[in-house]
Amino acid sequence: MQILCNHLILDLSTPKVMGIINLTPDSFYDGGKYLSEQAWMARAAQLIEEGAQILDIGAASSRPGSELIGSDDEWKILENPIRQLRKIYPRILISVDTYNAGLVSLCADLGVNIINDISGGSWDNQMFAQVAKSPMAYVMMHIQGQPANMQQNPQYINVMDELKDYFKVRLEQLRMLDFQKIIIDPGFGFGKTLEHNYKILARMNELNELGFPVLAGLSRKSMIFRPLNISPEQSLNGTTALNMLALQQGANILRVHDVKEAVETIRLFTLFRAGS
Repeated sequence: MQILCNHLILDLSTPKVMGIINLTPDSFYDGGKYLSEQAWMARAAQLIEEGAQILDIGAASSRPGSELIGSDDEWKILENPIRQLRKIYPRILISVDTYNAGLVSLCADLGVNIINDISGGSWDNQMFAQVAKSPMAYVMMHIQGQPANMQQNPQYINVMDELKDYFKVRLEQLRMLDFQKIIIDPGFGFGKTLEHNYKILARMNELNELGFPVLAGLSRKSMIFRPLNISPEQSLNGTTALNMLALQQGANILRVHDVKEAVETIRLFTLFRAGS
């Protein structure tokens, strides 16, 4: 499976690793660490050295309780890092984590390869139209509510069935726009309880039935550290365990803070799959 993403190929014949660069002061795990140019440059170099095929750059925190950011303020944070990283790493796929349609063409012009939208197109009614006109790929995530309220008693009758219905509606909207460069993300921790998250993980292979690759973003989230009564900083082992389960459930991309460990997990999973 290959996707042409603004002149670069995303080859998903084997699972790939997306390394996270948070340009935010308040993300739940590493907020504030990569605000300076020296810091985010070093972070990008580390992720690539450890084996990341995709850099995912975000300027808006999506931790529970956070507020949305406008496109102008977001672009002020993103523009220089995108320009610099694209210049230094011309062959690395760059993903931009945004829900603002106003950034789509700006990102495409700077050589961005993927738009990673936590809102699944539901917060900006121009997102699908803008993405469909672009040469980039699009990550469509599921979320219930917005970060400010998404963890205030989220409810589902059947969480996995509702996720599939959510994606089917939006996939059809993009199909009508003749756009098929889509990756779907179940949105672990975004408007889900602990129980919801594990039900989704246990049935995540059902998303493959939709015909598009699947991204799993489990890294250091509360579904790991809360049941273990530890902190996000202590959650690497749990992240690795759940990443292996996600691969067994058909994940094509692992979005992570810790690239080296994710790359090793994929290598061992590949050996396991070849021997089974």
